[in-house]
Amino acid sequence: MATIDISKSHTLPMDEAKKRAEELATGMQSKLGLEWKWEGDNIAFHAPSGAAKGTKGTVSVTSSAVRVEVDLPFMLRVMKGTIEDKIKEKLATLA
Repeated sequence: MATIDISKSHTLPMDEAKKRAEELATGMQSKLGLEWKWEGDNIAFHAPSGAAKGTKGTVSVTSSAVRVEVDLPFMLRVMKGTIEDKIKEKLATLA
């Protein structure tokens, strides 16, 4: 079960929405050390080490919305609100 589950609707063409989702993933990779890969229309990510170690989740892109699901390890759950705010801030740039 996801610790964080946020959806944001968009009006972008699917290719552009996927491009922006990939930019988000690339940013998370450089800042948090997350590893990610496309699985169809979803980006699967996880953090094998670093400050976000144990974090995993998906970014799902549809023709009308982007959904971010994140499973936080126990030690990061105290920062859930801050992490949710950052995700919402990043998703706001998608639409």
